[in-house]
Amino acid sequence: MASFASACRLSVRLSAKQLRQDATSRGFRTSARSLAAQNFTMPALSPTMTEGNIASWKFKEGDSFSAGDVLLEIETDKASMDVEAQDDGILAKIIQGDGSKGLKVGTRIGVLAEPGDDLSTLEIPADAGPAAAPPAPKEESKAAPEPASSSKAEASKPSSPVPSGTPKKQTYPLLPSVQHLIHEHGLDESAIDKMTPTGPNNRLLKGDVLAYLGSISTSYPAELSSRIEKLSHLDLSNIKIAPPAPKPAKAAPPPAAAAATAPIIEDLEVAVPISLTAVIEVQKRIQSTLGVFLPLSTFIARATALANSNLPRSKTSPPSADELFNQVLGLDKATRAKGFKGNFLPQISALPARSSPDPTKKASTAPAKKKKDLDIIDILSGTTKTQQARAAAAPKPLPGISDSVNVFSVKVPRGDEKRAQLFLDRVKTALEAEPGRLVL
Repeated sequence: MASFASACRLSVRLSAKQLRQDATSRGFRTSARSLAAQNFTMPALSPTMTEGNIASWKFKEGDSFSAGDVLLEIETDKASMDVEAQDDGILAKIIQGDGSKGLKVGTRIGVLAEPGDDLSTLEIPADAGPAAAPPAPKEESKAAPEPASSSKAEASKPSSPVPSGTPKKQTYPLLPSVQHLIHEHGLDESAIDKMTPTGPNNRLLKGDVLAYLGSISTSYPAELSSRIEKLSHLDLSNIKIAPPAPKPAKAAPPPAAAAATAPIIEDLEVAVPISLTAVIEVQKRIQSTLGVFLPLSTFIARATALANSNLPRSKTSPPSADELFNQVLGLDKATRAKGFKGNFLPQISALPARSSPDPTKKASTAPAKKKKDLDIIDILSGTTKTQQARAAAAPKPLPGISDSVNVFSVKVPRGDEKRAQLFLDRVKTALEAEPGRLVL
């Protein structure tokens, strides 16, 4: 049993020793990525930036920096911006010092080394960036026809990369599509310098790389760029003002349209003579018995309200929503039509008096009766009414209304004559035959 336990302990020690050896052999080690330093060029801090000025360096030669530290401050014609370090490193050498102006994008301004590198034995790389100024615009215009003339010769050799025109200074950073195409075909910086950029601000486009590789015609990027530039500006040189169009003559209205206009239909007037004699008798009777005086307007208003109830439907009034719904369901024929309330208001005028006297009646030649002299005792005792009291108590007819016969009239649209006639007949019946009904 003891021998088995000792054997287990020995095997565990051997396995642990083997694991430590494997971990030692497989551990991560740090070392410099290359024995040469790297050039630090003027960065493009915006897509439209072509050059800038160095305001000041924040580190000196030989100083170490960490990722995120501000290396230097760059000034442009628009703003001042700080350039931060992307990785840890050492500022090995400053090529362009403080106050340097007019530095193109891509120009070498310093040299950076890896952390832990010995600067005394470190190899300073050569300037690989294009430091020369771009050629003048006149030279570019003269050199532009050259790729067009040799487009046929280049199109015959699509397999071998050829320069696509006079090389120009590239604008960095490159577009993502251009970088992908360069890495896909394994092109180096020397090949990039041979390409002719046709984009704005000497920007290298994907078509420029394809033209360099021979996939498309070398003249196609320049032609497309010139075409886009031409179409981007509106040409108004050949614009002419159009002559005014002649005004069309007014056509005479056709005779059918003139005949189609319907004439204006005037309202019709329906009139009925009505006597107010019975109403006046009832008025006097109420005053003598109850001592209450009811004017004629009250009788006429009550007769009008009574006659306006339960009238037939007007032919000119549109159907209501309930009636339309009943028509859809077919209930308009099953249900009995109810009466409708009218809104008639009669106009009353007295019959004109006769201008000539009646010849059958003779003028009375009898002397006027002498008024009975009233005694003061009768007046004080109240047994006799004075003439003034009688005159005040007598009812006075309304202005424009006669005590006997008057004309009641209403104006209605064409088609409602029967409805208006029924209304006036009811008013006549109420005022002549049943005036006592209006008192209740």
